[in-house]
Amino acid sequence: MAVEPAEEAVEALPDEDAAVASPGSVSASPGRASVRRSLPFRGLAPALERLRWPFAVYVSSRVVYLLVAVVASASQHWSVKHELSNWDGEWYRRVAGLGYPEHVLHIQNTLGFFPLYPMLMWLVQHTLLCSIFLAGILISGVGGFIATVLIQRLSAGWWGEEASRRAVLFFCFFPGSVVFSMVYSEGVLIPLVAGCLLALERRRWLLAGVLAAFATAVGPTAVAIIPACAVAALLEIRRRGWRDSRARKALIAPLMAPLGLIGFGVFLWTWTGSPFASYYAQHHEWSEKTNPLALVTLVLRLVNKSHFTGLYLHVNLNNVSGLIGAIFLAFALFLLVKARPHVSAPALVWTLAVGFLAVTSENVPPNPRMLITAFPVLIVVAYRFKGKAFYRLMAVSTTLLLAMSAASFVGTALRP
Repeated sequence: MAVEPAEEAVEALPDEDAAVASPGSVSASPGRASVRRSLPFRGLAPALERLRWPFAVYVSSRVVYLLVAVVASASQHWSVKHELSNWDGEWYRRVAGLGYPEHVLHIQNTLGFFPLYPMLMWLVQHTLLCSIFLAGILISGVGGFIATVLIQRLSAGWWGEEASRRAVLFFCFFPGSVVFSMVYSEGVLIPLVAGCLLALERRRWLLAGVLAAFATAVGPTAVAIIPACAVAALLEIRRRGWRDSRARKALIAPLMAPLGLIGFGVFLWTWTGSPFASYYAQHHEWSEKTNPLALVTLVLRLVNKSHFTGLYLHVNLNNVSGLIGAIFLAFALFLLVKARPHVSAPALVWTLAVGFLAVTSENVPPNPRMLITAFPVLIVVAYRFKGKAFYRLMAVSTTLLLAMSAASFVGTALRP
């Protein structure tokens, strides 16, 4: 009689457990089969959860920029399309639509702009059957979101999740983020560079080299990624020793990094007869020059040209923006150097190189667009400012965003 309860318990086993004992019965165990099928997607939910914050913040910032553009359009009688493709956007549209001239010209022309962003515009235009303008906006917008996600990952790796959330806020509502709502190449450049820095930190040398090579085909500022890759490789060789084959693989990144720039030069050589055609266009037709005393020149220019004429004070807003940006850059670099144990060496080198290009450029000072390109300075400021100080920082940044984006959208008073 004592055996009967045990026998009854065995008979009461669920069908799926009985099916395990009978390999021939496949249809009796749908539960376990569905679990096995769901295993590859177990990591999808956490990944989507991590995207919620950057997505919400980024979309909110784009809505703000769109509202500014609509209001500016109504008040100044400019079309929103014209606003969002103002400044360099018009030139990128010309490159995507018309290409490059076959000779070096002594007038402002499309040779002054690098090819990758216009090539993507052309590809998206013909794939989606949309206008070149819409293709440029889509690329900038999607690229800006990818950059935001990568900024969050970089900052989380340096200082944790809480700091990364502040970094996302500051990055998206920083005045320079206007380029992600315009036909500008930073929507391609910044995600490529941020992805490269992340790959270097994880010692994924081939991926870092590929991303760096594409970056150097976007614009001249991207040359700053070459020394960043070189420093990462040297540190890896120093850590492991030259005889370690894994250390020598680190050289892949700096060797591949300049390929985009070299490829553009080879194309220009065969197309126009000079590999330096783009440099000539920028140097002679746009007066882009490197001057170690560029900041001194900027201050003198601001002082000399800031004067009253009648009842009006005439001030070049680009000079004001550059001077304020230089002060912010110096402060942020000080914080970044102090935080060196947390910040990767390649990220620091990238920031220093971009900062050097900005403070020595006569026409492109450390304005918000250059500062957002040197994005580690934004990350470190967001990390250092906490609590009420961060809220005040965001209030100032958002106020500047509203005012400066309106001025950049309409007219030529303030370049992005």
